[in-house]
Amino acid sequence: MPDNRIKQLYEREGQSAWQDDISRDMLNEGTIRVAIEETGIRGLTSNPTIFEKAIAAGTAYDEEIAGLLERNLDTHAIFETVAVGDIQHTTDLFQPLYQSSAGGDGFVSIEVSPAGARDAARTTKEARRLWAAVDRPNLMVKIPGTMEGEAVIRQMLEEGININITLLFSVASYERVARAYIAALTARHAAGRSIDRIASVASFFVSRVDTLIDKLLDEKIAATNDATQKTQLASLKGKAAIANAKIAYKTFTKLFSGAEWETLAAAGASVQRPLWASTSVKNPAFPDTMYVDELIGPHTVNTMPRPTIAAFLDHGTIARTIDKGVAGAHQTMADLAAAGIDINAVTAQLEDEGIASFTKSYDSLLEGVAAKRSQLAGAAAD
Repeated sequence: MPDNRIKQLYEREGQSAWQDDISRDMLNEGTIRVAIEETGIRGLTSNPTIFEKAIAAGTAYDEEIAGLLERNLDTHAIFETVAVGDIQHTTDLFQPLYQSSAGGDGFVSIEVSPAGARDAARTTKEARRLWAAVDRPNLMVKIPGTMEGEAVIRQMLEEGININITLLFSVASYERVARAYIAALTARHAAGRSIDRIASVASFFVSRVDTLIDKLLDEKIAATNDATQKTQLASLKGKAAIANAKIAYKTFTKLFSGAEWETLAAAGASVQRPLWASTSVKNPAFPDTMYVDELIGPHTVNTMPRPTIAAFLDHGTIARTIDKGVAGAHQTMADLAAAGIDINAVTAQLEDEGIASFTKSYDSLLEGVAAKRSQLAGAAAD
């Protein structure tokens, strides 16, 4: 039997592969159970786009939605009820792994409404509600790592709620939320509360960085007649995202070391792992496992859509790469700056676009639930 590269990621390199997908059909057909037991995935993430596709497609949710109509629930309450049910089912499937890893893996993420990404009070209320509704120790509530979300993230962690901090594009944003995690654990520890089962990941988005920067590079290539400059600009394509992530990982190793962290670790604290998100390749000219192969290292997570998992199982490369070529990563960022690419402007734009995209998906999701609600209500009346 061929070696299982997904399992080897963890066994040899200390990286956990999570699946970035969920649906009622996957649960009913045992697909997620097989992914855990045979493929070796060690966690799962969801987002509004994933649920939008799952609920709109097919009839897997129809029976439950029809039943919820009798309770006169509004569209948002119907969605949250079915989503919480899926997340509870999935967290239960991961419970044996959560226990056997002493709370190190087996997490499932559900996201607060992206409409509250700039609204701290709304996000706080929603995070608490979702945590209580799912009521599983291996849940992570996803909160955007915006400036507005930073205080919420710290507060939720202090309260003992596991947090997946999402939509991180810049090293500065990553460092900010990592420090918020350390501050939350420090506050809990100082208050005499346990910190040994508080878990968090920092979801650092990858491929979207290349997509935008490569577009800007193409514009610059088209605007110059200098052949040498064209070659130099073209040589930078497909390099920014991996360089950005490698620098973030270097920051991680600095933050989670030293006397301050060792005091927390001695009390049972776990590091907040960087999670590489948006790791499916958008440019067909790039290898389809590029954003997995180049970001492998200990104390990290890579959440992948199922096609990327399948590709990595087939031909991925198992080797520690995350801390290789860090000097080259800094040089890449310097070269991009010299070429007129403002990385801070790029990452700020990506954060805004990410919030807008997830908000659009969330709105479409609610519209889909409303349409399904009307369809089923009409059928019941006939």
